Amino acid sequence: MLELTLPYPPSVNSYWRSVPVGRKVQVLISEKGRRFRADVRSCVLLAKAARQYSGRLQVQVSLHPADARRRDIDNCLKSLLDALGHAGVYLDDSQIDALSVCRKYNKPGGECVVRIMLLDSTC
Repeated sequence: MLELTLPYPPSVNSYWRSVPVGRKVQVLISEKGRRFRADVRSCVLLAKAARQYSGRLQVQVSLHPADARRRDIDNCLKSLLDALGHAGVYLDDSQIDALSVCRKYNKPGGECVVRIMLLDSTC
C-alpha cells in the first residue's frame, strides 16, 4: 500500500481552460492545474513513490477542505487522479477499478490523503 498526503486538488472546473486557436477551441491544463501537478510530482518524488504500478488498483481518497464552503467531493477527482498518473505512481488512471472518496474535517490550507493498493480479485 502507498499513502500520500497531497495538496487539496483543484476542481475540474478550474483544472482545465479553453483557448481559442483559429476557428477551433483547444482545451489545456490551466496554470492552477499545472501548479497542482507540479506539487503532486514533488510530493511523489519526496516520498519515493513513483512506482509505476501496472496492475489493477484500488484508490481511497480522504479530502480535508480548507474551509466549510460547499463543494462536490467528486469535482476534484479527475485532477487528482491525472496528477498521480503524471507523477509516475501508476501508468494510467484507467487501471483504477475501485475508487472511494470521503470528506473529512477541515484543515487550514486543505489537503488530500490518498491510499493506493493493488486490487485483489474480490472486488
